[in-house]
Amino acid sequence: MSAIIEVEGVSRSLPGTPPVALVADVSLSIQPATFVAIVGPSGCGKSSLLYLLGLLDRPTEGNVLFNGQDMNPLRGDARAQIRLASFGFVFQFHFLLPEFTALENVMLPMRRLGKLPLGEIRAKAQALLEGMGLGEKSAKTPDRLSGGERQRVAIARAIANDPALVLGDEPTGNLDSHNSARVAEMFRNLAHEQGRAVVCVTHDPDVAAAADVQISMLDGRIKETSVRPR
Repeated sequence: MSAIIEVEGVSRSLPGTPPVALVADVSLSIQPATFVAIVGPSGCGKSSLLYLLGLLDRPTEGNVLFNGQDMNPLRGDARAQIRLASFGFVFQFHFLLPEFTALENVMLPMRRLGKLPLGEIRAKAQALLEGMGLGEKSAKTPDRLSGGERQRVAIARAIANDPALVLGDEPTGNLDSHNSARVAEMFRNLAHEQGRAVVCVTHDPDVAAAADVQISMLDGRIKETSVRPR
């Protein structure tokens, strides 16, 4: 099976004397239908690696490949289009637009991509919310939803354009244990039932335990990789 995304000898440093290494000589590949958790202490480079995988940052050295294509030569608009069409992002803070309803928030990435007529976009957004158990709350604005509900809307928005890769940066950081477990189960379903690659940076041991693969980082490097039997 071909990897969805690969990094080859990737490093990311901030300028300085000496430079500050955020990620140091990391190589890995992420397979479809796999839930990967990146763990480690604060400041170890987890989020920096995630931003490289998500084409939100550029490596100082090394290559990032998506579906076998080197992403490094691509610039602004081309990278943004790949992110919009093929990647989904879920962050610790949901970043829902407060003036829009849950339905309208989920519709946004589909409207930006522009591949479907408005009626189909609306119907698909409603179906995604129903899949998250939020069908009856589609007309509510984020301030009228609980924290767990807002994060489920954010997950629905992240998969609206059917991305091959879903990336989460501490997506359960503001949730209680019940909602954290629910998000972890949703990520497993995105991988196992929908065939997506899911990569999640987390401090939550229960979320990490739900993953198929755990990548442990320290000082910008991969310290250990463990695979959970399915």
